[in-house]
Amino acid sequence: MAVFGLSHTYNTRVGDDFIRGVSGGERKRVSIAEMALAAAPLGAWDNSTRGLDSATALKFVESLRLLSDITGSAHAVAAYQASQNIYDIFDKVVVLYEGRQVFYGSAKVAKEFFERQGWICPPRQTTGDFLTSVTNPDERQAKPGMENRVPRTPEDFENAWLSSPEYAQLQKEIAAYEQEYPVKDDSSAAIEFQEKKRDRQAKHTRPKSPYIISVPMQIKLNTVRAYQRLWNDAAATVSTVISNIIMALIIGSVFYDSPFSTDSFQARGATLFFAVLLNALTAMSEINSLYAQRPIIEKHNSYAFYHPFTEAMAGIAADIPVKFALAVAFNIIIYFLSGLVREPGNFFLYFLITFLIMFVMSAVFRTLAAVTSTISQAMGLAGVMILALVVYTGFVLPVPSMHPWFEWIHYLNPIYYAFEILIANEFHGRDFPCSQFVPSYADMSGTAFSCSVIGSEAGKLTVNGDDYIRLNYNYSYSHVWRNLGILFAFLVGFMTIYFVACELNSSTTSTAEALVFRRGHEPAYMRRGHEKSGDDVESTTTAPVAQSSSKEEEGQGMSAIKPQTDIFTWRDVSYDIEIKGEPRRLLDHVSGWVKPGTLTALMGVSGAGKTTLLDVLAHRTSVGVVTGDMFVNGKGLDASFQRKTGYVQQQDLHLETATVRESLRFSALLRQPASVSIQEKYDYVEQVIGMLRMEDFAEAIVGVPGEGLNVEQRKLLTIGVELAAKPKLLLFLDEPTRYDLFAIILL
Repeated sequence: MAVFGLSHTYNTRVGDDFIRGVSGGERKRVSIAEMALAAAPLGAWDNSTRGLDSATALKFVESLRLLSDITGSAHAVAAYQASQNIYDIFDKVVVLYEGRQVFYGSAKVAKEFFERQGWICPPRQTTGDFLTSVTNPDERQAKPGMENRVPRTPEDFENAWLSSPEYAQLQKEIAAYEQEYPVKDDSSAAIEFQEKKRDRQAKHTRPKSPYIISVPMQIKLNTVRAYQRLWNDAAATVSTVISNIIMALIIGSVFYDSPFSTDSFQARGATLFFAVLLNALTAMSEINSLYAQRPIIEKHNSYAFYHPFTEAMAGIAADIPVKFALAVAFNIIIYFLSGLVREPGNFFLYFLITFLIMFVMSAVFRTLAAVTSTISQAMGLAGVMILALVVYTGFVLPVPSMHPWFEWIHYLNPIYYAFEILIANEFHGRDFPCSQFVPSYADMSGTAFSCSVIGSEAGKLTVNGDDYIRLNYNYSYSHVWRNLGILFAFLVGFMTIYFVACELNSSTTSTAEALVFRRGHEPAYMRRGHEKSGDDVESTTTAPVAQSSSKEEEGQGMSAIKPQTDIFTWRDVSYDIEIKGEPRRLLDHVSGWVKPGTLTALMGVSGAGKTTLLDVLAHRTSVGVVTGDMFVNGKGLDASFQRKTGYVQQQDLHLETATVRESLRFSALLRQPASVSIQEKYDYVEQVIGMLRMEDFAEAIVGVPGEGLNVEQRKLLTIGVELAAKPKLLLFLDEPTRYDLFAIILL
């Protein structure tokens, strides 16, 4: 933690896009430190310096350099906006252009290679930025007189690389290495590698296992982490317990103190039905929690930290005390409030069954989450299954009333077996006084009368509970222990399927980034049969002409935003929060002002409070105490302040199923005044699309990373959503350059 500057966040939550925690840069450093602790001989770092300040990014790369020198490990790093100091640390560099390799060799000769092709490296531009700009038609500049000789398309760059002396030298180095270390005869190297790995492994670990520690140790560590997560999110557990208490009070009050007579038959059945059903369906929320943690498990599995099924076992173990607390809070209240049989044996059997059904249904819902690939699939299957569980439990539709074609469903329903046990436990061996006779007259002699309840016998003043459940539900007390065994069989079976599915369905998939367009709305150059020419990459005109036309387009786009005259001022702004009972001041008497037509930069290392200050100024804080003064033109802020400001957050949160244009139009329709016509709002959206140069993917689906917009396009969309609102006063941008500097230069 000290190496990556995380010592001060020891007791701070990591957080996410919705839960406040460490800063964005600190969260990135947590990911970096987690990967570094894996001590892998080969490390792949995908834009790991994104969101880090320059000093921290340099320190990170230097630590990789030190790790490589000491342990002999190799590291491949993809980095945006690498400073010259960072670039000079690397030994080799790879330059890609639309999937084609256009250079691979020493980092010291890469700049010279492209300059020899005819490209200009402007003064004060770092080598990393120069290599990146060469693959961007809007940024690269050709030397005077070389405009028609430099490569333009990815194919031209690849051919220039393959015919270069640097490529020939690379082939010689590869041949020399393969001669020294033959690929076919690597048995000795493999044996040496296996011996080193075996020395690091714990006892009782399979020699061929990629994991360092044994399965019991993995379960132990994952269980400890599971309890830590429960403790750090105690509010969620407490709220669940409180909600169960409220439900128990409501149901218990509806069937309060049921009389010991035949009048209570329906009430007792309903009470037991709600008890077993609510205990069982509480586990449905575990589908969401499992999908929330699945990306973490997939990542750790790819790092070979632990078997995914050990995390599943740890989750079950950690749930035992939580489910016990839920069962105690719910069942004690509803059992005694509704007046069920108050005998120790009956109560503890009731508690055992309801506690057991919680775990059985937890295994069922966890299995659904494990065998599906998306949460929508899991929730859809769960919804259909719940309908079958409720109808075919035996209370809403008793067994004698079930249609023969669908009667088999109740044999697959775990709640059915639990409900039969509870009903038999409540009615067995008891004679209930009859509340209503047929016919209803005073003479109760002989056998000329009968109770009006199913299971009654002529001439008797009571109704036997066993006869009632046999005729009404087709239940028998002799099935109690059989059903208990069936419930344990369900539990073991679904748990086994769950553990196997977690192990097999937790592998990460790596797919190339691809845009997904609405049918028939993809750009012309992406359609089949379209042949790309040199004109599609960039025109053959000189660079100055292209730059001037680009500036004219930007000027036309910026004219869509009217100039503002309001001045925003803040004075002595402080922000205090409480962390684990201890007060902490995140902002301490910060003052400043911004006037129209200016850009104000917030500078500071990661965790300095830049995002916090923007949250406070934009009135986006939900916890803590904010003190100080804020003014617009010397006057206090009114209720319309947030409508007059736009806030581009670090996180790019968008509806996955919407297109870029639909997202921008939605923002414009909701946030621009009603006095502006819909057509004017749509026209303004088109100006924003042109200003941010999003024409090529305006009809693309936002999607998810890997199948949708990439990180740069998502950031442009986030900026565009705020611009589409046409903020009158301010536009706050939280680290908009963390992906690509050129994107924000356009803005």
